[in-house]
Amino acid sequence: MARNTSLYFRIVEGRNLPAKDVSGTSDPYCIVKVDNEVVARTATVWKNLSPFWGEEYTLHLPMGFHSLSFHVMDEDTIGHDDVIGKITLSKEAIGSQAKGLDCWLNLTRVDPDEEVQGEIHLSLELLKDTEKISLRCQVIEARDLAPRDISGTSDPFTRVIFNNHSAETSIIKKTRFPHWGETLELELDPEELREEGMVTVEVWDWDMVGRNDFLGKVEIPFACLHKTPPLEGWFRLLPLGNNEVDDGGKLGALRLKVRLVEDRILPSVYYQPLIDLLVESVISPTEVEDSSALTMLEEVNTVESRQDVAMTLVKIYLGQGLVVPFLDYLNTREVNNTSDPNTLFRSNSLSSKAMEQFMKAVGMLYLHEVLKPIINRIFDEKKYIELDPCKIDLNRTRRISFKGAVSEAEVRDSSVEMLQSYLTSIIESIVGSVDQCPPVMRVAFKQLHKRVEEQFAEPENEDVKYLAISGFFFLRFFAPAILTPKLFQLRDQHADTRTSRTLLLLAKALQSVGNLGLQLGHGKEQWMAPLHPIILRSVASVKDFLDKLIDIDHDIVSEVPQRAVFMPSVTVKEGFLHKHKAEGPQLLSRFAYKKRYFWLTSETLSYAKTPEWQCVCAVERVDENAFQQQNVMQVITQDNEGQLHTMYIQSKNVNELNQWLSAIRKVSIYNERMLPSFHPGAHRSGKWTCCLQADRAVTGCSKTHSAVTLGDWSDPLDPDVETQTIYKQLLQGRDKLRKKYLEMPDSHQTSSSKENISPDIHPDGAECNVQLMKPGQSAAARLLAVIDDLEQAHATFQRRETEDSTSVILNS
Repeated sequence: MARNTSLYFRIVEGRNLPAKDVSGTSDPYCIVKVDNEVVARTATVWKNLSPFWGEEYTLHLPMGFHSLSFHVMDEDTIGHDDVIGKITLSKEAIGSQAKGLDCWLNLTRVDPDEEVQGEIHLSLELLKDTEKISLRCQVIEARDLAPRDISGTSDPFTRVIFNNHSAETSIIKKTRFPHWGETLELELDPEELREEGMVTVEVWDWDMVGRNDFLGKVEIPFACLHKTPPLEGWFRLLPLGNNEVDDGGKLGALRLKVRLVEDRILPSVYYQPLIDLLVESVISPTEVEDSSALTMLEEVNTVESRQDVAMTLVKIYLGQGLVVPFLDYLNTREVNNTSDPNTLFRSNSLSSKAMEQFMKAVGMLYLHEVLKPIINRIFDEKKYIELDPCKIDLNRTRRISFKGAVSEAEVRDSSVEMLQSYLTSIIESIVGSVDQCPPVMRVAFKQLHKRVEEQFAEPENEDVKYLAISGFFFLRFFAPAILTPKLFQLRDQHADTRTSRTLLLLAKALQSVGNLGLQLGHGKEQWMAPLHPIILRSVASVKDFLDKLIDIDHDIVSEVPQRAVFMPSVTVKEGFLHKHKAEGPQLLSRFAYKKRYFWLTSETLSYAKTPEWQCVCAVERVDENAFQQQNVMQVITQDNEGQLHTMYIQSKNVNELNQWLSAIRKVSIYNERMLPSFHPGAHRSGKWTCCLQADRAVTGCSKTHSAVTLGDWSDPLDPDVETQTIYKQLLQGRDKLRKKYLEMPDSHQTSSSKENISPDIHPDGAECNVQLMKPGQSAAARLLAVIDDLEQAHATFQRRETEDSTSVILNS
């Protein structure tokens, strides 16, 4: 049995932030940390005190995290960025809200004494003999301490305190991973044995000038030391405990959405009955309109959770190789229940959401191939484009003519010309991408085309079969990616105001293309009329593209089960990174890195002119002080002879670093030789820069973070985790299903013996009573029985966990 922890957070917007620049404004961005490890960074919103980010992240975590913090910073071109404020949420505070947090929270000041991190390894025991009584504390080592010096390290020492007694270790210079190996003893008076105070172990950063900096503390009840054997282990360092003050909102506020999901994942055998019911729903439905496990899930699914459920179902059926029958089942029900073709797939039903999530799951690489060159061109050119007469700002335009001031007509003409150029490139790229489109997407659209054509066969509905596909393809896939390219990983940063307007106009035009130009001229935005001719001219090529898109043999997909979102040998991530020369003579930092193009597939990691590495044992961040460089990661691989090799790679920013860390960890998730520890520094000048140990082969001084990954479209399939999500949804709606399908209304119960039981005469003359069943009652009974069994299994495992933990406590 395993546990699964997922943290969903959305940084929506900020308001009333203080001005940090001389211009009277700020350039804010957010850094997100989990237990002081940076996991995400938003884009910078330039010159804005009420920025909108709208950035959403999913983080898969180990069970033991403690806090989530959001630091708002002001980006400066020269010098260090300014700190505006922070918000810290404890795991308990997030977990106490079943539906998650969605609110405005005031920023608080950043107190250095509260910014602690890391752990310390201690052994404590109470020694009693005839001559003296003493408290012995072995201070062994510490790891991941906060950097307090400008060099990115600290000069730590430890102080042990009890009552008026104290003792200190030596100072270890320039490290965040000190090894002391020292024993401190405090002599106690006999009467002190009866006291119930705390033994405090403090870690400080020594400074030659000024006061020492606090690095954290551990408090251990003195009563625990009366037990034997000695108390030993790793202890998390805690802050001083000063209460954070929000200054009444003087530092501004953030609107955040945060939700924590913690699940106990049972062995696969317990989920198989539910998987069987879901599979049965799509491979052998008696009638599409009949009740099934899938239709009952749709009944109890809430609007808030529909997108998550849709993505989970897509992953389950991808894993079963049945994603096309699954989508066909939902789409057929949707089409059959729609009488007006103008409303087809216009709602956010489970069918619509499933198609959206399916396209993201299997088509993201395809979308990047089609759109990225054009998006990059738009960002690079930064043209001022505007068609709305009410929004044209002549002061923002560059001089178009040398004859005098630029007129509105010249701005519109220039804008139309650029938009036509961009839109033509987008349409040509899309309609020429038939062979690039994943086969499973093409087959799903083929089935959709067939169902719509059967339902709306009238001549006046000739275009409906095209609109059904283009509605998903253009309106729900390509247009949103053009509007917000960062959210589709097409760009690292949000667009500036000028580029955002260009993207918005292009997204509107592409939506009209997806609607086959049928609604042109009927809206309020008549100023879009100059683009109408190019939109109308594209209709024929779009229809031809859709016809070619669905011209595919169904067996191409059905013969190959979709066991993963990305198939073997398909590139998951690629791009230029800077590789550091790890062995040989040490070079100056600027010469030690070579630009190389890297490929990560679902099986291997490689870069130009090198063999592929198939056994990645760890991928971790590198401390800045190792090479005096930011955003460096290390990839530790193992060769066929069992030798470990380390490669240092630099990314261009923290987001790219996190994306590569997460992607490599995901494709290495099933490697049984993953390392439990690593060195966050580098072995230079005969010692590790992190822990100062001389032996290159010494065990790593920090824990690896292989379980920390960013959730996205490339997540590996995990059937047990996904089925657990569906079970939780069904559990919440169990009472509703039982009441609808199994319980008889009170008015019918008294007459059931008369009306619902009727005599049947068999050919041999025997008489029997047959009780009439409600529609869907049999399917509901089977589903509810599976839900009850899973609930019982969870209760059994929880009881065992409680018994095991109680036994450990008693033994200790």
